[in-house]
Amino acid sequence: MAVRTERHENAAARYFEAWNATGPEAVAKAVAAAWAPDGGYTDPLADVRGHEQIAAVITAAHEQFPGFVFRPLGAVDGHHDTARFGWELVNEADGSAPVAGFDVITLDAEGRIQQVLGFLDRVPADA
Repeated sequence: MAVRTERHENAAARYFEAWNATGPEAVAKAVAAAWAPDGGYTDPLADVRGHEQIAAVITAAHEQFPGFVFRPLGAVDGHHDTARFGWELVNEADGSAPVAGFDVITLDAEGRIQQVLGFLDRVPADA
């Protein structure tokens, strides 16, 4: 049985704010708000820990996909210190979404992300 709580939804909202932040200062601030200081991010293309490395992964995604934003797909589903949600990377100019995935996050006692395990469900052939 899935339970949606404000804690899980707030964590996911801060996660998307971090992924959609632009500029080094905004990304650093958003990552610090979303992740615990020793938090991690792991997906098929990255396995990093700490705010600086997470910010670098986000910056690299923006460089690879300029003009795109990350948007949630469906509701956040969570229980205990764990939540899951789908997302897609959307081109703001034409609405296309060449990349989509599914992330599982674990939270610390303050509701910040301790770990992200990301899965890529749809990627462009040339990525």
